[in-house]
Amino acid sequence: MLNEKINNDLKNAMKNKDKEKLNVIRMLKSAITLAKIDLKHEPNDNEIIDIIAKQIKMRNDSIKEFAKAKRDDLINQYQNEVNILKEYLPEQITKEEVTAILEKLFEEIKPTSQKDMGKIMKELTPKISGRFDKGEASKLVRDMLSKI
Repeated sequence: MLNEKINNDLKNAMKNKDKEKLNVIRMLKSAITLAKIDLKHEPNDNEIIDIIAKQIKMRNDSIKEFAKAKRDDLINQYQNEVNILKEYLPEQITKEEVTAILEKLFEEIKPTSQKDMGKIMKELTPKISGRFDKGEASKLVRDMLSKI
């Protein structure tokens, strides 16, 4: 379903001669094709969401580097690419919502130390995949575990 939307948007970008969107969608299609080879099957929507999230993370990392180099032209270009990619992600959730999910997980799992981080992340990841940055979620888990 998500793959169909990407393909339709690719066609529309071609028709509308929207070069920027066309380039971003082509890069995304290439990433999906590479994932298809690695996975040895057609990626499902959740896997495509993970691919999109990785693409966004790569661009956000580049934006940070460009900011250090004061390359505003590249910052704007990459930010536009991020905005285009975000159109394919499910609705994002807030830090507060993730914290609420974590509180429930802590009640269920009853972690005792930082060693339980893997158990918590294993349960949390499917619930936030594509909807919240995993790095930020990891920081939240570490903070909560440090308070035990």
